[in-house]
Amino acid sequence: QVLLVESGGGSVQAGGSLRLSCAASGSTYSSYCMGWFRQAPGQEREGVAVINSDGSTSYADSVKGRFTISRDNAKNTLYLQMNSLKPEDTAMYYCAAPYPIYGGSCPGFRRADFLYWGQGTQVTVSS
Repeated sequence: QVLLVESGGGSVQAGGSLRLSCAASGSTYSSYCMGWFRQAPGQEREGVAVINSDGSTSYADSVKGRFTISRDNAKNTLYLQMNSLKPEDTAMYYCAAPYPIYGGSCPGFRRADFLYWGQGTQVTVSS
């Protein structure tokens, strides 16, 4: 069982920055793939970034070069640094962990492969 709690969302102007955090419970956190997803009103939840247990990362094309996912295994915390924010980044952001079968290797951005979800934190970017 993995419990995830996000924080750090807020309202910023375009071009600004935010850092999201996700506190994870469970002694096996360091061995899990972790990811960030987002969902805008009326749209499907989409993958933003994932990080394997070895620290390797993957990003959605829409955020490459602007967002950075990282993890601090000593603190059981996942981060998403978001720079050069755009109005189209406005969404509820969720951290997630996949089904245990995937272990430390992320299965990509398919929502159905992720079992554990946080409650979400809202990010609003104004133009």
